[in-house]
Amino acid sequence: MTLRLEIVPYRLPLRRPWHSACGQIEERRGWLVIAAADGVRGYGDCAPLPEAGTEIPALAARRLDHWRGAMPDGSPAAAIEILLDTLDEAHSSPTPAADCALESALLDLAAHRAGLPLRHLLNAKAGDAVEVNAALGAVASATTDQLQVAVSRGYRTFKLKLGTSAPDLELDRVRTVAAALPDGALLRLDANGAWDRATAKSMIEALAGLPIDCVEEPLRDPTDSALAELQAAATFAVGLDESLARRPQPVDPSRLPVRRLVLKPGVLGGLRPTLRLAQDTLAAGREVVLTGLVESAAGLWATAQLAAATGSPLAHGLATADWLVRDLGAPPQPVRGRIALPAAAGSGFVPASDGPLDTSHG
Repeated sequence: MTLRLEIVPYRLPLRRPWHSACGQIEERRGWLVIAAADGVRGYGDCAPLPEAGTEIPALAARRLDHWRGAMPDGSPAAAIEILLDTLDEAHSSPTPAADCALESALLDLAAHRAGLPLRHLLNAKAGDAVEVNAALGAVASATTDQLQVAVSRGYRTFKLKLGTSAPDLELDRVRTVAAALPDGALLRLDANGAWDRATAKSMIEALAGLPIDCVEEPLRDPTDSALAELQAAATFAVGLDESLARRPQPVDPSRLPVRRLVLKPGVLGGLRPTLRLAQDTLAAGREVVLTGLVESAAGLWATAQLAAATGSPLAHGLATADWLVRDLGAPPQPVRGRIALPAAAGSGFVPASDGPLDTSHG
């Protein structure tokens, strides 16, 4: 049999709006990408989010159509290898979310065929669990009750979005939330590029002494000199996320002026390019966190497997499934702030028989 590619659109509403300095989203739309051969299927999630650094949905749709028409002839094993080699050649692709979805589906299929968990296909030494942070949303609307629920579920790192209201008001809210943290817990803050240099420096200095894990993307204009100044002033990590895609490629982590990189496979074009960057970053003495795009269970499973393959001990941003009203299948479920990964072959994603696939979305 030959390799086949299916592309099925979906629409997933959120339980409440996801606010950030980049805007607000109320639903996630994308495509479930299915690579099938010999009665076995692998799954990938194309969930473009331009404000996070991906292509726009129209470009993703065209790229997926291209891949569907580009299936090689021959055995499934040979076709998978040809397509993966083709993806390797697509450096700095303008359609990273679509390419990531195809690669994820192919790797999931290959892992099933090899009888391996996806993480062991990526790295034979991968662990079997990853720590994750709780995603509390925008600090302006987060409550201490939400924090206490997350604490009761065993989380130790709590992420808040900044940059959606006045900096002084947000600083007061951060202090309030920090005062309610249990001993040893940390706040992970993400400004999504909301601040100018002066505001960022003032905020980072004001956060000194609080239990802060990191401030991600503090600058609207993230020049290396400004980032170096902020990292030098901070007692915690400063992180880069969506601005990585705007830097000259390939990125050399050893030359970056911050301590942490926040990596999204859907922005970087796939699991393998993300793994390579993560390994280079760790080798350069920097920190690595993996996060998703508030995508479906198919995307979360693949990224959780990837997080285990990196070996990074930090909490990853993969506990977002509760934001969705419904999903394409059962997502990874954190227990005591950790996702335990299955020993079974593949990514762990199994589509629901009555999943919310939206055939009206092209």
